[in-house]
Amino acid sequence: MVPEALGPVVRPPTLDEERRLWRAGFDLVAGVDEVGRGAWAGPVSVGVAVVPTRTSKRSVPRELRDSKLVSERRRESMFDEIAAWCANWAVGHATAGECDRLGMTAALQLAAARALAALRLCPDAVLLDGPFDFLQAGVRSKAPTDEPLVGAPTVIPIVDADRRCASVAAASILAKVVRDRIMRDEAEHFPQYHFERNKGYPSWAHRTALAGYGLSAIHRRSWVFVDGIPWHAPGARSITGPNRSV
Repeated sequence: MVPEALGPVVRPPTLDEERRLWRAGFDLVAGVDEVGRGAWAGPVSVGVAVVPTRTSKRSVPRELRDSKLVSERRRESMFDEIAAWCANWAVGHATAGECDRLGMTAALQLAAARALAALRLCPDAVLLDGPFDFLQAGVRSKAPTDEPLVGAPTVIPIVDADRRCASVAAASILAKVVRDRIMRDEAEHFPQYHFERNKGYPSWAHRTALAGYGLSAIHRRSWVFVDGIPWHAPGARSITGPNRSV
């Protein structure tokens, strides 16, 4: 059997980009990644993982990978090790209502601002997954001003940073696990949508529940998927969980 038949080799993330920033004089370097952008329900979440200053590659958790390459069970089992490896970490969220009201770019910035504000160590530089710097993309006027972007770190967007950079891979795992836990908790209040399995993302069961029950209080109402709900109309009542208002 030729090696190619086994599929592409997934290389572990490295500290190459973090080291480059340390050499450039940035002491505290963090990775940032988001989860929940494509979901129909629940928050969009942004993880920030500050790596230990000038840490060695030997200290990186051995099985650290982009969260999309790791099963839910494995992510949960890795969570404590990755959290302990970080010098500091946090996950911030923007609710479904804030995603609707602000738009996704501003909601991502708000979630990131909340994560950065929760850190006890403010990074000097941030490695951000993707080609677009949503942290400082000229949307501050649209987002609430009570949680500003702390410290205004230097931001370096890198395509596939969640696969290439250890700090960003750590942020992706932390954000994914925290958001998944939120959605499993929400599943107890809205069992018909099977959030414990789909985490608010599109699925056959989720779509079927929407056709039968409509939107819950944690669904995003401005997303295009609501156009496929025949009886949905602005102002229609939602299914609500405990202590939730429509």
